[in-house]
Amino acid sequence: MTLIIAGERSGVGKTTVTLALLAFLTRQGYRVQSFKVGPDYIDPMFHTKVTGIPCRNLDPILTGESYVRDCYATYSGNGDLSLIEGVMGLYDGVRFPSVASPLPDYASTAHIARLLNLPVVLVIDCSRLSGSVAAIVQGYRSLDPSLYIMGVILNKVASDRHLILLKAALEAVEMPILGVLRRHDLTIPDRHLGLIPTAEIPQIDELFDKLATLADDSFDWEKILPRLVSDHQGPIGATVAGPKKVRIGVAYDRAFNFYYQDNLDILQKLGAEIVPWSPLKDASLPENIGGLYLGGGFPEVFAAELAWNQPLRQQLKVAIQKGLPCYAECGGLMYLCEHLQDFDGKIWPMVGVLPTRSIMSRKLTLGYRQGQAKTATCVIESSISVWGHEFHHSHLSVLPTSPLYRSQSLDGVVNYEGWALHRVHASYLHLHFGGCEHIARKFINSCVVDFGIDTLT
Repeated sequence: MTLIIAGERSGVGKTTVTLALLAFLTRQGYRVQSFKVGPDYIDPMFHTKVTGIPCRNLDPILTGESYVRDCYATYSGNGDLSLIEGVMGLYDGVRFPSVASPLPDYASTAHIARLLNLPVVLVIDCSRLSGSVAAIVQGYRSLDPSLYIMGVILNKVASDRHLILLKAALEAVEMPILGVLRRHDLTIPDRHLGLIPTAEIPQIDELFDKLATLADDSFDWEKILPRLVSDHQGPIGATVAGPKKVRIGVAYDRAFNFYYQDNLDILQKLGAEIVPWSPLKDASLPENIGGLYLGGGFPEVFAAELAWNQPLRQQLKVAIQKGLPCYAECGGLMYLCEHLQDFDGKIWPMVGVLPTRSIMSRKLTLGYRQGQAKTATCVIESSISVWGHEFHHSHLSVLPTSPLYRSQSLDGVVNYEGWALHRVHASYLHLHFGGCEHIARKFINSCVVDFGIDTLT
């Protein structure tokens, strides 16, 4: 049985709870397959780092409900047990176009729990309540009776007296307590887009050891563990890579590391050999590549190092101008601009393929977008619509005269963005190929065609 770790709202500590569970179970010798609800990149990095098994995103907006079911069915058996971290508060979702629902909770943790028929563990921040915890639990349990909340984890419990009051309130509504976390000074460092990625935390293993100890001391394993391992059926099987037709260079280092594991797997299934390279450290591009994938990340944090690697920037610019297909998302788009202006106003030279400057600001652009392609690129046909997600603090000084996308938010706001220049497809939209495999297929075809090899069937 898989458990879903949900929060009664954002910021209650569900990531800390999830990582503590994963760290303890891994150190007990279990192979744990984790999942993350929503479009987030950084939380899955932590999951993957602590378990050693790639975390999978479950997002019905980006991929559709059927892919979420298939993804869960495919990977949930690949470990000894599995665990899902939710997103925001339990019922925090959206009212999705063409979906009739009494609650605006599409793509919420509750939606995933219903879709996969899984029990929920609710994490509650108890720092400013005692007896009222019963009302919170009753409200969450009664709002959707089809949802099974099997128990709660109480976070930020101040004292033994505080715990007595909480226990009395929850006994009255017959809600099991599966864990109690006292107030502690264990923190996971963060910055403007959330947690700092694992590659930038030198003491990451020490942090996981502390989380494992916290879990050992705080959770009722006699209640939790049987629900995790009771019906394990063994691996079902993952995506099998197809015969290699082309090498695709994937930028992967501290500056660029926002990739859905499924995207890389789908590219491999369709015939790509994934070749990691570092815009920060490598002196040249990988040899014999047919295309480039520049994912998101934090180029603004490493702008100086990216700028100093001038030989690579020049080689990349020449390669793209000669027709090398390049798919760039968010941070990748920023890297391809002429300059990047950081939070301090310093201006750094970038690749220079796109005639614009990316400028950092405190304003956060966030949300799902439906993008309709206004022009064909190396990854998409004209007029095709895709669902993506934006999450960035930058904007561009100059917009393209012929934008790549007509982009519309869930509340109907329309924007035009993205660049289609040379053989570049560059946009702020992050895409999950599980919802648009045709994009991955066209990208590979573009890479193959440019190098005179037969296209994929």
